[in-house]
Order: sequence, then C-alpha cells, then structure tokens
Amino acid sequence: MEQREIILRAIGVLTETGEMVRRISDGEALDTDLTQLGRLVSEVFPTVEIPAGATPEQAAELTIAALMPASVSLVEAFAFLFTQLAKVHDEGRADVNSTELLQEIALRMSDAGDEEVD
Repeated sequence: MEQREIILRAIGVLTETGEMVRRISDGEALDTDLTQLGRLVSEVFPTVEIPAGATPEQAAELTIAALMPASVSLVEAFAFLFTQLAKVHDEGRADVNSTELLQEIALRMSDAGDEEVD
C-alpha cells in the first residue's frame, strides 16, 4: 500500500474516531464491527511466516523485518496528519475545524494521486 493511500485511510480512521467520540458523548451505543483502524492495520501489516525450526531469535528478526516498514508507514501517516492539525491550531485559525481540514487534506491527496495516474 502506498504512503498516500495510508494517509487517506488514516484520515478515515481519525474521522471515524471523531464520530465515535461524538456518539459516546451523546450516550449512543457503538457498533462492535471492525473499525477502519482495524481494517487498516490488517491490510497494512503483512502476514509473518516463521519457518519450522526457526530459533526464537530468528523468529524475532523475521517478525521485525516484516512489520517494521508497515509500522513506520502508519506512524508517518498519523504524524503527518497530527502536524497538519497542529499547524492550524497553532495559527489560531477559526475558519476551519478538524473535520474540514481532514477533508481538505484528503482531497489534496486524492488529486495528487489522480495526477500521478494521468
């Protein structure tokens, strides 16, 4: 999965989380279905196959090697979004809320992806 797609999916996670917080605040029940975060994690992280007879050290090395790139990509995506949200907050902008900013970033990222395809 490309970093741009991970960022777009992270926007979905943050948007969904905001909606979940609103529902909890309103006393609504939450769905128990797999959340966008759960789906993102299951899609980004690869299955790790450990060969029979691998030592614990080998198993750990294989696991780290397989999971590290996905972990870094997820952290980078959320760090990017946090930085964008923090910048707007620090500038004291009242003309845009976090949901609107996330939508704007999603549109920019989608447009950038469309330009790459063209």
